[in-house]
Formats: sequence, C-alpha cells, structure tokens
Amino acid sequence: CLYIWDGIEKNLMQVLSSDKAPEGWVLPERNDLSWSKDSRRLYFGFLPKEIAEASRVREEKEKEDPEQKDIYDVSAILEKRGVDVWHWDDPLINPHQKNMWPRIKEQTYLAVYHTDTGGYIQLADRDMPRVLTNENENYALGFLDAPYRKMITWYGQMNDLYLINLRDGSRTLIVSRLEDRVSLSPEGRFVVYYKDRNWYIFDTSSRESRNLTGNIGIPFYNEDHDYPSKVPGYGAAGWLEGDEAVLIYDKYDIWKFPAVEGLPENITGGFGRQNDYTFRIIRLDPEKEFFSLRERLLLSSYHNHKKNWGFYKAQLNKTGVEKLLEEKKKFNFIAKAKEADTLLYTRESYTEFPDLWVSGLSLSSPEKISDVNPQIKDFAWGSAELVEWESDDGTPLQGVLIKPGNYEPGKRYPVIVYFYRFFSQRLYEFNQVVINHRPCFPYYASNGYALFLPDVRFDIGTPGFSATKCLVPGIQKIIDMGVADPDAVGLHGHSWSGYQTAFVITQTDIFKCAVAGAPVSNMTSSYGGIRWGSGMARLFQYEKTQSRIGASLWERRDLYIENSPLFFADRINTPLLIIFGDEDTAVPWYQGIELYLAMRRLE
Repeated sequence: CLYIWDGIEKNLMQVLSSDKAPEGWVLPERNDLSWSKDSRRLYFGFLPKEIAEASRVREEKEKEDPEQKDIYDVSAILEKRGVDVWHWDDPLINPHQKNMWPRIKEQTYLAVYHTDTGGYIQLADRDMPRVLTNENENYALGFLDAPYRKMITWYGQMNDLYLINLRDGSRTLIVSRLEDRVSLSPEGRFVVYYKDRNWYIFDTSSRESRNLTGNIGIPFYNEDHDYPSKVPGYGAAGWLEGDEAVLIYDKYDIWKFPAVEGLPENITGGFGRQNDYTFRIIRLDPEKEFFSLRERLLLSSYHNHKKNWGFYKAQLNKTGVEKLLEEKKKFNFIAKAKEADTLLYTRESYTEFPDLWVSGLSLSSPEKISDVNPQIKDFAWGSAELVEWESDDGTPLQGVLIKPGNYEPGKRYPVIVYFYRFFSQRLYEFNQVVINHRPCFPYYASNGYALFLPDVRFDIGTPGFSATKCLVPGIQKIIDMGVADPDAVGLHGHSWSGYQTAFVITQTDIFKCAVAGAPVSNMTSSYGGIRWGSGMARLFQYEKTQSRIGASLWERRDLYIENSPLFFADRINTPLLIIFGDEDTAVPWYQGIELYLAMRRLE
C-alpha cells in the first residue's frame, strides 16, 4: 500500500492499496517515490504483474536448499534445461533481453498521486516506459518507443514524443520518430525539440509546432558530424523565467528565442562564430529551473583552433561577451558556494596537475588551494604543442606533439602515434601516470620518446582509407619538423583506432611497428556480431554510427570488404602486435583471431 504521513496533523493516510492498482499491474514495495516541490503531487510507480510474478518465482527457486533436491528427479532436470529461443519478430534480440532483465524486473512505470483530489493517474506503460516531468502541474512528456524497438538492431533509438496531461492521463502526439533532444518549459506551456537539423517549439495550448531556426541562415546542427546517422543538434541551454524564451546553442554561440513572438537574439553577439570560440552556459545554481532576464551568465569558453579555455560573462538583456579569465590552460568549473559569491574550479595543462582554485565571480584574483602532485617537477615530463598539416585531400588537420623531457632541438626521436578520432582538444590536458589500454604519455616522454596524437576526419563509406589519408601526411609533418626519426615511428590504436591501425598498415609501410588493441579485422563477420556488454547486435554501428559504412552488408557488400584489414592482410609488412581480451564486451575477440590466422598463413 501507499501511505502519506501528514506532519501537521500527525496522521498516516493510506492513499492507494495494492488491490486498487490498474489491471495487469501491481504496486511494488521497492518503489521510487518523489514529491513535487509544492507537495501537491507524489510520483510513484507500478510494476507489470507478470514481471512481479516471474521475479517472485525466480527468487523462491534461488532460496531452495540444493541438498533437499533429488538428483535423479527427471522433471527437475528438465525444468533446469536451458533453451534460448531467438524469434525473428522479437522486438529485442535474445542477448539484449537477457542483459536488460535485471533492470526490467525492478523497473517501475511512473504514476502521479494528486493530494488535492485524492486520485492517481498512471502516466507510463510498457509501450511508453519513459516519462519526463518537471515542477509544472499540468504536463509531462512521454517517449513511446514500442514501434521502433526492433529497429534498434540496425538503426538506433527512436521515439514518438507525446504530451501527457497530469490530471487525466490523456496523450497528445507532438512529433513522430524523434531521435534527438527535447525540453519541457518550467511552467509547462511549451516544448522545444530538435528534428531534421532544426529546432521547433510546441505550444501546449494551441497544440501547434513552429520552426525556430529554419530562417536564420546558420547551422544549428553539429558541423563536425561525420557519421551516417542524422545530424544531431548542440542542445538547449534552458528557459527564461515565465517561459518567455528558450536558449539554444549553435556550435559557437548562444541564442535566445522568444516562445511566442519576436525576433531571436544572439546573446553572445556572434563573437563565438566570428572568432572561433565555443561558449556554453555554466549553471551556478543547478536547482534553479530558469534564468532571469537581468541575470548575469557565467560562460565557459573554448577556442576551437588554439585549444585554450577560459571564462566569460554575458547578460540575457543585451548582446555581447566580456572576458574574465583566459589562458593557455584548461579550466573545469566545479561549483559555486551556495551562500557566497565564490567559485571553485580546476586549472590544468600538460605539465600542470588539475589542482583546485577559488575565486570571486569576477575571477580577478584566483587562489590555488591544493597542490596534489608536486613531485612531477622532479620528472622529465615533456612538453605539448599543437601541430597542423593537411590530409591527402587537402583537409586541414591538427594534432598534439608531446616532445620528450630534456628535448634537444635537431635531435630525432622515436615516436609513438596514438589516435582515435579527435585528440587535439587535449593539448592542455594533464595526463596521469596510469596503466590501461593506451600508452602512458608521460612515462614514454620521460624515457626518450616523442608522442603524436593526431586528429582523424572520416568520410562515410571509407573509414579505413580516411584514417590513412590523415595519418600518413601527419607523420611526414613531424618528420619534416626534425622531431621524428623516420625509421622509428610506431602506431598504436585501441578498439575503433585498433581497427584503423590494422587497416592503415595494409596501405602504408611508414610505420616501424604497430599495436592494434581489440581491432575489428573483418567487417563482414563483425557486422553480425553481438556487443555482449549490452546484448545489442552490432549492425547499427556499421549502418549508422562509428564504423561509418552507411549501408547494410547487402546494400554495399563492396564497402565492407574494401574497409576490412583481413582482405588486404597480404599487403602487411609492418610487425604487428594484436591485443585482445577474451571477455571483451564490445568487440568480438575472435576478430583478433581472424587477423592472427590470416597473417600466420601469409607468413
């Protein structure tokens, strides 16, 4: 049963008994209870009856004493037999179902109890398991994914977005096949959502949507997106008080869009796009649901080309930004004191540990309050600098070159190349001495190695060739700089870059040796593999996400073969170390065996 304790009247009230749950549902003891701030709504959850019963039966069997079982009981043996049925029309494939069972068996489906009327409304169900609420008393958002669950195998997540009335549970369709972000205004008057490269606002009164960004003439979609999936947006920053306007990001700047009428304003004045800065709002009070028109905003800044970070300020009632603090460092905001105008943040660089700093809101007199790793001054830690070059097709690229400790100009050094996709943004990041799947940058720098961390930009349909045309001229660049020993450059990649490593050495002999950690070697077989950590099939990776083929195996069989290292293993002349864990939950470890056996046969 569900009870509410009245602290004023000192009275315990039963508001819902188990036998009053909707048909096919139970009220579980383990429940996620939460109040609205005005104490007028209590949110709780129901559990499907068949899930509750299955969990009860399983728990009872687990409690049985094994010594009391008859080992010759044929019926007991048959009951324990394990048969997995993979039905072609299951919404989720069998391993995905198994992986989700621990969560599903305890997942409750949201409902709301109204203290003023004494009644409850069920908001979520099996078809619409996810419901988003805030502090408004009228509406919630529901995400219906039932029609698209089967498509997760090859496409990815998708939902129909509904407006749910908190008073009667009625649902109004806002938009179908939504793949990106959404925000419900604090007072529940509007919903903003991103779809097909534009932001829209939905009026909960008129039930109409309006395109906010279509006529502005600049992109509000991700300008660096290089995947076969639909291009995502950069997100909404929040709402103004009274639901008057919504704040939306482009790549560089922050925009204010009136909810009802009026022209949009670029509150950073276009400074970001004009000067290659990305500005984002720092929420000083995470509990506050909206921004005030006269509120001063603290912004994080990042220079996309130079890679340095900082803090700026802006105001919502005018346009433009003002610099507060900016250095050739990386800053990470942590928190603002609740009862004082004091900020806590970290500052770091390749040679500076991210210690804690405090400052007032002006950031004019920051004070360092920790010194965690003073011992690094005794090590030849090396130094990091930005390197620029062009790919074979003329695309501008950047990377980080870490020169060894006690670097001597004119002397050539052995180089370890480590990469994934983008690495240049880590120019001012401190690298701790740790042992994991990647080379420890400071360790090698202190032992006479240079390290090169290049960016790679991909073309859909040719991920392997994309890596080659970015990496090879990058290596030539650091050779031309007089830093790299051309006869001592090694390539190291893991997982996605493990695949790239295995492919690149089929196209070039520029590397002295290579390390491929957890590489996919045969896209035609890995396409039909399972990501055992999640239980999901791997098809979607190739058709829509990281592996970037952009088509099914049957639509573009040629691309799967052309981008697979296995089919060009006879061209490998570079000594290769293949690293794999036989409990890898992302990449099927037999991919390493396929490449190993191919190279062994070709010896």
